[in-house]
Amino acid sequence: MFKALVLDQVDGKTTAEIKQLDESELPAGEVLIEVGYSSLNYKDGLAVTGKGPIIAKFPAIPGIDLVGQVISSEDPRFSPGMQVVVTGWGVGERHWGGMAARARMQADWLVPLPEGMSPQTAMAIGTAGLTAMLCVLALEEAGVKPEQGPVLVTGASGGVGSVAVNLLSRRGFEVVAGTGRVEEEPYLRKLGAQAIRSRDEMAVVSRPLEKQRWAGVVDTVGGTVLARALAETLYAGAVAACGLAGSADLPTTVMPFILRNVRLQGVDSVSCPTERRTLAWQKLQQELDTSLLGDLVQEIALEQVPEYAERIVQGKVRGRTLVRIAE
Repeated sequence: MFKALVLDQVDGKTTAEIKQLDESELPAGEVLIEVGYSSLNYKDGLAVTGKGPIIAKFPAIPGIDLVGQVISSEDPRFSPGMQVVVTGWGVGERHWGGMAARARMQADWLVPLPEGMSPQTAMAIGTAGLTAMLCVLALEEAGVKPEQGPVLVTGASGGVGSVAVNLLSRRGFEVVAGTGRVEEEPYLRKLGAQAIRSRDEMAVVSRPLEKQRWAGVVDTVGGTVLARALAETLYAGAVAACGLAGSADLPTTVMPFILRNVRLQGVDSVSCPTERRTLAWQKLQQELDTSLLGDLVQEIALEQVPEYAERIVQGKVRGRTLVRIAE
């Protein structure tokens, strides 16, 4: 038996309860994992609170990230005792996730924990950090260079934004942090931001083209914020879009694309191919300033997840929230 946070629906409302389950209840998969940590992402918050259609079928276990030790494996790539990381692939949505002491996963979803990285660091990075690195790689592959001008990170106080600010700063970019929480300026500057731009300023509906400001953008917000970022991007610049915390709508025109040669690159970490996923994890191990993770991370117990889920969907949680599973 093992403990798990189980989501169910009663009279159309989502409930979240700590329960004891048996391994036989776990879904199919080649690898059985003893989970050490999960994390609480915005998507997890929507799932646990029921404020978003995240869960495909109830009952379910949330947690789109997990790190743990292999207990048993039917796949020769993974042997008992190996430390592995799981992010994406519908885990915590269509497949039971990491907020339980045991998880059974498809072998193709696993990435070996990078050498020298602790389980806590892996979850401090998690889907948010992986997505941030994929965004940075997208800008780099689009030819965005530090000498071309500043880069903007929207939603900079969140998990993806926080890591993106640090990664871009360490690569020599002048980073402007866009945030709705200007009181977080000291925190964002410590991560490497050189200037702050308020969400109120970014959320003003833009003209098709605005004054050119950004060589590149990492956008986690969508909506009018993304539309303005596109209108302000320099000629031949690039925008990596990975989130919709503000809106899934995009009220823009074709003008930035056809008159300024701006590239809008979507970034997905859910179905990201294993080879690129592994590359991103290796680069995170090499480049992220892990000394700052203490400022990025708070750790909670599994029993605290419902409380913090409410807070994260209200935009009241900064950085990363680790969920301690192992006792």
